[in-house]
Amino acid sequence: MSIPSKARYVVIGAGIHGLSTAWHLARELEARGLGSGRDIVILDKTGVGAGPSGLACGVVRNNYFQPAMRELMAHSVGVWESDPEAFHYHSVGYLQIAPEVMRADVVQIADEQRAIGYESVLVEGEADCRRYMEGMFGDWQAQGITAVLHEKRGGYAENGPSLRGLRAKGAAFGVDVHAPVRVTGFRRSSGSGGAVTAVETDQGDIECEQVVVAAGPWVRDMWAMLDLPDTTSVLGRDGRTYDRPTWTYWCLQEGTLGVDPRYLLTDDGRLPPVVHVDTDAPLLDEDGSLITDELWGIYYKPDVNFGGVQGGAMPWIVEQPAAQVAVDPYGEKSREFTVTPEFERMWTAALAHCHSRFEGKRGLYRKAPTGGIGAFTPDSFPVFDTFHQNVHVVADSNHGYKMIGVGDLVAREILGERQRLLEPFRYARFAAGALHPASHSPFPWS
Repeated sequence: MSIPSKARYVVIGAGIHGLSTAWHLARELEARGLGSGRDIVILDKTGVGAGPSGLACGVVRNNYFQPAMRELMAHSVGVWESDPEAFHYHSVGYLQIAPEVMRADVVQIADEQRAIGYESVLVEGEADCRRYMEGMFGDWQAQGITAVLHEKRGGYAENGPSLRGLRAKGAAFGVDVHAPVRVTGFRRSSGSGGAVTAVETDQGDIECEQVVVAAGPWVRDMWAMLDLPDTTSVLGRDGRTYDRPTWTYWCLQEGTLGVDPRYLLTDDGRLPPVVHVDTDAPLLDEDGSLITDELWGIYYKPDVNFGGVQGGAMPWIVEQPAAQVAVDPYGEKSREFTVTPEFERMWTAALAHCHSRFEGKRGLYRKAPTGGIGAFTPDSFPVFDTFHQNVHVVADSNHGYKMIGVGDLVAREILGERQRLLEPFRYARFAAGALHPASHSPFPWS
């Protein structure tokens, strides 16, 4: 199917944000009598879910130290819950398990979740935390845990099937996905900050009224095509202004232990919550050698889609400047950015640190290439904003898959309704010093 020469709305990227924005926009257009999904075109250089959305672990959580992220995620969890069958969403809950150095952060998160009506249970103290975890897993043995926050909502979704379900929702309103189509540039009206009048592709130009850039780690390229700055002025908490790279890449680390997914059922035979453990207890290998005595963290869950117990650990910073990073080939096809033997050693040892059932199971780790890279902003949190009058950039700083509801908010902004939940994520926050607070977590997105 050839691309159209005109479309009112062009969405770039067929991952979670592009598909969600197109579906919500189509629904709003029809409900308001302003058009339909046939006014929307999605372009992707490969296909639906070819980037991080198709590789993601699929965790859906509200566990954020940043109040703005918590509110935004509560909204997104509501979207996941709106059609769990179509989204292949498992509402099993989420466990944040933390050591003393993170205890105050976890308590604050629990208090603020309560304030917004997000149901969770907080347990404090090493003995009480152990009893709570042993109530689910009789073989629980993690050390030094003094806070457990059990979110009753949240869980995980099967990423490939969920994207197909989301694609079907847009298709029901007439939204077309065109792939493979590579965006090569933008045509803009004259004058500073001129609006985009057409999206240029390798298959011809598409004249348009509005553009949504939801390109995941390829946002760097779209950003450059829009003549937006590759460095960002950030007002620090010390009152000084710093020039920082607009984009920094981090390599993501996830993998699968090839056991029956039922191997991680709770003692009463139920699917467990997603488990996220941060701890500063020394992590030892099977032979007793030290892997790390610094703060470390992992997350894991049983997953039929991945065929085992699947999860990940802390990402690492890609040292090359963003302009030099080879985003393609992406994911398992990359020769640079896939998980390493060090991840396998650390993650399997960490599973055994938490549960005796995983002791001696390293040989079941699947040695397939996994992982990918994400484009992070200067404060590691998303940028959701409008540039050049009609270009709506959804740059999720790798928080993306769980944030299915951002598409709903962006669609409403496209139709002229500025959204309160997106205000803390405007690009201007960097110059204003309105940065999101940092937690004590070893993860850059918590």
